[in-house]
Amino acid sequence: MATNVSNRTGNVKNLRAHSLRATKKRQKLNLQIVRLADGTKVRMSTKEKRELLKNAKAA
Repeated sequence: MATNVSNRTGNVKNLRAHSLRATKKRQKLNLQIVRLADGTKVRMSTKEKRELLKNAKAA
């Protein structure tokens, strides 16, 4: 089972009808399961995964 690494939370936005009535909607994170170099599986957001791969490529 993958463990959560990310401390990020989702966003809350307003859905607007034509009458400008606002209802709250939650946007969830795009969590991906990533296998690290030591073989462990972790769940992290796509943004964090992209930064991790970018930094590994630069090193």
